[in-house]
Amino acid sequence: MHRTLLYNDELRDSSDRFLSPGQVGVLNGWGVFSTLRVRNGVLFAFERHWARMVRDAARMHVPLPASPAALYENLTRLVAANSASNSTLRVAIIRNTGGAFDAPNQTRPYDIIAFTKDLTNWGPGARLAWKPDARHGANEFAGAKITAWAQNLTWYEESRQRGYDEVVLLDEHGRVSECTSANLFAIFGHTVVTPPLAAGCLPGITREILLEQIQVANLTITEQHLLPHQLEQADAVFMTSSTRDLHPVFEIEGLQLRKSSSCLSLLQEVFHRHMEYYLPWIST
Repeated sequence: MHRTLLYNDELRDSSDRFLSPGQVGVLNGWGVFSTLRVRNGVLFAFERHWARMVRDAARMHVPLPASPAALYENLTRLVAANSASNSTLRVAIIRNTGGAFDAPNQTRPYDIIAFTKDLTNWGPGARLAWKPDARHGANEFAGAKITAWAQNLTWYEESRQRGYDEVVLLDEHGRVSECTSANLFAIFGHTVVTPPLAAGCLPGITREILLEQIQVANLTITEQHLLPHQLEQADAVFMTSSTRDLHPVFEIEGLQLRKSSSCLSLLQEVFHRHMEYYLPWIST
């Protein structure tokens, strides 16, 4: 984490202490968050991140600021303060009141906390392990990006302890869902497939852009349920997230994967071009 963070409308030193146990969102993970890619000082796809936060906050009864434009301005101030023009930015909105153990002196319904960090070097490709029964697609809150993230962090830590980079989460039917912090895609000839939201996966922003905006001649990008063994039949498997872009998967525990695809290289090129021509978000 960089030295300066955003706390509501203020830029503060990251060593400052300003949260309290009486904020129910702090101890209970009652909040929403999003992780953005900052590219040349621009918050890439901010409007999509904000729209997802609005959807998730409605489901979780988390109050949000009325003006996304004010939030955007504050986040760009944070980027400038940290000289973080090419970085990762995380913004969380936590609920302060509610339940049996909130503090009587809370005057704000929510707090905004945001910080930046250097980009991560993920290496040339990823090695993944399996985690069965980790997603439940029929759950009311499936796919919500909420601050109660301890399960994902535990599974991620366990995969690292076993010598893997990440873990593939399976749904209650044994189908591929996602990773702890990335979506999964598989390439079969001229068709690129990612699990549908019914598999319990997060509607990732990079995933959304690939499905809705990336167009490549003679290539179809679509949603389809995937069983684990089908990944072995794919020409290539890759992960997507705001911090990874399109990242190849070289190995999944127990499967023999193909490691190269000209289609993946083309998709990476088109996606990076999309990022290059993205215009800074302006509220209308």
